[in-house]
Amino acid sequence: MSKPPTADYLIQRGLKLSHLRLLAALAETNHISLAADRIGSTQPAASRLLAEVERIVGQPVHHRTGRGMSLTAVGQALATRAQRIQMELRDAARDMSEVVSGTSGHVRIGSVTGPAIDRVLPTLRNARLTAPQVTVEVVVSPSDLLCEQLLAGRLDFVIGRLPEGPTRDLFTLTPIATEPVSLVVRKGHPLANHTNPTPTDLMSYDWVMPPPESLLSRAVHARLRASGMPSPPQRLSTASFLLTFALIQQSNAIAPLARAVVTSFSAHPDAPYTELAIDLGIEVEPFGLVTRADAILPPVAARLAREIQNMVIV
Repeated sequence: MSKPPTADYLIQRGLKLSHLRLLAALAETNHISLAADRIGSTQPAASRLLAEVERIVGQPVHHRTGRGMSLTAVGQALATRAQRIQMELRDAARDMSEVVSGTSGHVRIGSVTGPAIDRVLPTLRNARLTAPQVTVEVVVSPSDLLCEQLLAGRLDFVIGRLPEGPTRDLFTLTPIATEPVSLVVRKGHPLANHTNPTPTDLMSYDWVMPPPESLLSRAVHARLRASGMPSPPQRLSTASFLLTFALIQQSNAIAPLARAVVTSFSAHPDAPYTELAIDLGIEVEPFGLVTRADAILPPVAARLAREIQNMVIV
């Protein structure tokens, strides 16, 4: 192309949805036959579509790599847009279905653990009464993994934090609240019934925390340093809540966890865990509603997102 294309250049040249579907499939499979299967086409027909794309664009959009292929920079740029267009069309179909049916629809929510317990679950309990035809899928995971799924179109929105790195600008964050942290131990722990344990008392026991690069670990260490305290003894790092609770139940270890998680697991009189009667003032940075930049949530998803945001935590 001798000069920059105009805004509607590709449409004028004949670019169609079938071309975009193929490019999106190629970006995911890196193989023409697999891409053809994904869009319900034959390999010869897919090859013709690919040739048409290159004629329309005026540049190569792929090159062979052994038994497969990969997209050129031009092809990848177009494929990224194609994937987004497909997601928007799927969302549009859902919108129309939900408008016709009123309060029905399927919502896919991602959340970090604390807000999943004290915001997402209460919202879903309410939705069962006010919108019984709505079905919901909830994925609980660290923010960076949730944002990958959000970007891939597998989630409608995330209650979490923005990821680090170059994809950060692809999302929009509406802050909701900070996440306070409590310390949990087993019932029967030497500090379990202590009405006023000191920070020094805490340092006599092993602590279980997620890996050092996690937000929780960074928040704990930063708060301890700011208070003039040393790092706690720590022989095990794990991101698994199941392993964390199993370990503190079988030892005198202390675990810092989101207060919503601690409250949920220790509130029942027969619970094997209890929250220590000390507040170190540890807070993880604010979480919020994360969406794809410029995305328009389907109506039912938007409703649940608003309810999660506006929930009053007692």
